[in-house]
Amino acid sequence: MNCDIDGDMENQVEMEEKTRLINQVLELQHTLEDLSARVDAVKEENLKLKSENQVLGQYIENLMSASSVFQTTDTKSKRK
Repeated sequence: MNCDIDGDMENQVEMEEKTRLINQVLELQHTLEDLSARVDAVKEENLKLKSENQVLGQYIENLMSASSVFQTTDTKSKRK
């Protein structure tokens, strides 16, 4: 009878350990899914910001070329 009780206890401990491991694996899978979604969102935001930076850079360049303050001067021809 002692063997039956010991066997049942071992089975119960094994089942509890399996359940704990399964729950841990599931939690890690959810964490990985969350991190993957966050990486995708950050990549998308990065692309958006790069595009906005290009537009702003072009806008600033156009403003500078239209302004006489930022026009390049040819200092060599003025010295002669």
